Amino acid sequence: MRRAMRLAVVPAILVLASGCATKDWVKNLVGQKEVEIDQRVGTRVGAVEGRVGEQGQKVTWIEAKLGTVETTAGEARTRADSAFSRADEVNERLSRLWSSRHKRQPVETVHVQFGFDKWDLTDGAQTALTQIIKDLKTNPSLTVDLEGYTDPVGTPAYNVGLSQRRVEAVRRYFIEQGTEMPRVHSIGLGPLTGKSSEEHAKLRRVTVRLMVNQD
Repeated sequence: MRRAMRLAVVPAILVLASGCATKDWVKNLVGQKEVEIDQRVGTRVGAVEGRVGEQGQKVTWIEAKLGTVETTAGEARTRADSAFSRADEVNERLSRLWSSRHKRQPVETVHVQFGFDKWDLTDGAQTALTQIIKDLKTNPSLTVDLEGYTDPVGTPAYNVGLSQRRVEAVRRYFIEQGTEMPRVHSIGLGPLTGKSSEEHAKLRRVTVRLMVNQD
């Protein structure tokens, strides 16, 4: 009888042991799966975060470019406004000179010559202006009109700027020699027409007219 009971207990013990082993195996398997899932999720989350970071960098780059474009556009508007302002000043000066054309008469005219693409006053040019400067000092009713010109070589826009630089050099010389600024009227008129090199040399000039009021 006892032998029979021992034989019956042994299978029961084996079943219990087998059940415990099965539970441990399941726990280990589930644990491994959880680790694998965590790793996969972590990898994908890292990849997504990396792509989000790249997109953020692209957005930052685009914003920087937009800022540069806005700055450039602002500078362009400023330059355009400045150019329009200078054009308005020139138009105003021309209108003023035209309206007073019958009230002033030329007394003397001198042509100050310049080299090709040059606007600095030479010693000869300064000497040619000496007498007019003396007349301005001794007679307060006199004024001077300056008109700058170039030869036709080059673009019209460049030549207008060159004529303005030439006339400004003469105007500055008059002021440095003591002539009051309101008595000096200046304008750069750009290129004149000429064919030969001799004609071109004569066109590169500032015409200086000593003027007197008729009143």
